[in-house]
Amino acid sequence: MKRIWSTHWLVLGILLVFSACSSDSQSEKGDVLFKRGDYEAAIVAYSSFLETKPKNVKALYNRGRAYEELGSFEQAEKDFLDALNLDKRNTQVMLSLSNLYQKQKNHTNALLYADYAVETPGAPAMAYFMKGRALHQLGNTDEAYKDYSTAIKMDKDFAEAFFYRGMLKLATDKKKAGCDDLALAAKLNFPEATTAIEKFCK
Repeated sequence: MKRIWSTHWLVLGILLVFSACSSDSQSEKGDVLFKRGDYEAAIVAYSSFLETKPKNVKALYNRGRAYEELGSFEQAEKDFLDALNLDKRNTQVMLSLSNLYQKQKNHTNALLYADYAVETPGAPAMAYFMKGRALHQLGNTDEAYKDYSTAIKMDKDFAEAFFYRGMLKLATDKKKAGCDDLALAAKLNFPEATTAIEKFCK
């Protein structure tokens, strides 16, 4: 009888291992599908994974990104907020929320989450850039300039920050300085910069 029970638990243990591997493979499958651009299939894979691991921040975030790519902003927002609730210091999720609200022209919320990211220790240059973008859209050009400049100070190759700081300078009648920033953005291969130079700096 003792041997039978041992065998029983061994088999059950093997089944649980395979079940876990199968679950993990769904998350990995979602990653592969996402990279291919098959966002609907990626959502199905992530959802399957989340049925057994509903608190997995990475899977929630990735499913949110897939929803965002499909333009399903409400579902993307829910997944991002759920992920942030589980990992309250995750700057990647904060910045994705900021970007999502920016796309919807909800610049107040875009600023809110970018500000949360900036206040988090070890915040990346992107946090300052996203805060600058939101402030720029809200018409607070002085503060936007400071945050663009901070992003550039942290990352000297931040082409997009050079571009938007350049555009802000042009809008505030600082043509030479603005065109200098656009030239740096163009040198860093930011496509919109070349078009802007042709339009504003010739």
